[in-house]
Amino acid sequence: MKVGIVGVGLLGDAIASRLRAAGHAVVGYDVVTASMDRLAALGGTPAKSAGDVARASEVVCTILPSLATVEEAILGPHGIVAAGTPGQPILQMSTISPSLTERLARETAARGGVFLDCPISGTSGMVAQGSGVIFVGGDHAQYERWKPLLESILPRAVHVGRAGQAMVLKLVANLLVALNSAAAAEAISLARASGLDPQIVLDVLAGGTGAATSRMLEVRGPLMVQGEFPAQMKLDLFMKDLHLIQDAAKTAGAPLPLTDVAERLYAAAQAAGHGSDDLAVVITELERAAAPSKTARP
Repeated sequence: MKVGIVGVGLLGDAIASRLRAAGHAVVGYDVVTASMDRLAALGGTPAKSAGDVARASEVVCTILPSLATVEEAILGPHGIVAAGTPGQPILQMSTISPSLTERLARETAARGGVFLDCPISGTSGMVAQGSGVIFVGGDHAQYERWKPLLESILPRAVHVGRAGQAMVLKLVANLLVALNSAAAAEAISLARASGLDPQIVLDVLAGGTGAATSRMLEVRGPLMVQGEFPAQMKLDLFMKDLHLIQDAAKTAGAPLPLTDVAERLYAAAQAAGHGSDDLAVVITELERAAAPSKTARP
C-alpha cells in the first residue's frame, strides 16, 4: 500500500520506518530538508507539498507540530482534502485540541473524505521499536478497515470512541508523561544531592520489580543521569501539549493542581533555553533551583 505522511519530523520518521519495515511504500512531505533526506534514506519518496502527498497516496497520515499546520495541511486550498480523491482516508496523528479534531472530522466528511482521530502515545524512540499505542476515534467501520495498517505501525491500535475522544485520551496520557517525568527528575535530584550514585539508583528503581518504577523513569532516567538530552519529544512541542491539557481541563471542569506545578518547572526550563532538548531536561531546573540553597549552607 502507498501511504502518505505529511510531517516527517522525529515521530513521523519513526512511523515511516515502521511502515517501510512492514513493506508499505511511503510518500512524505516536510518543510525541513533534513527530514526529507532521512525519508529518502529509508526508501521513501519525498514530495513537494501536502497536496502532492495526497495525490500520490491511498491514505494520508498527518504528524505535524501545531494546530495551525494541521488545519492548513488538511483543509487548506492546496491541502489533502482539496487534492485527494473522494473517500480518501486521513489518519490525523498530531497532538492537537479535541475541538479542532472534531471540526476537522466534520469538514473532511462534508467534503467527501474520511477522517480518523489517531494520536500516538509513545516517544519517537519507543515507536521506532514498536512500543506504544495508537488511540483511535471515529467511525468504527473505518477503524476496522484501517486497523491492519495502523497495527503495522504499532501492534496496539485501540478504538476509544468518536473523533475527538482519542485526542482527549492522548492529552490524559501526556498529563501522566509530564507528571511522571517531573517526578523522576525530582527523585534523581534528591538521590544525587544526598550523595547516592544516580546510576545505581536508576538501576535499582528502573529494574521493573519495585513499586517505585515508571515507564518515564526507564525512558528518561538515563538522560537525566547522564545530563544529555537528545530530543525524543522536544520541550517546545511538549509545552504546546501542556497548554492543550490545561485547556481540556478547563472545558471539562477538572482541577489539575499537580500539572500546574509541573508546567511551571517545564516552562522555566524552556525559558532557560532548553526548548530544543528532550523534556527530560526539566531536571536542570530542579538542580538550578537547588544551587542557591546549597551555597547558603554553613
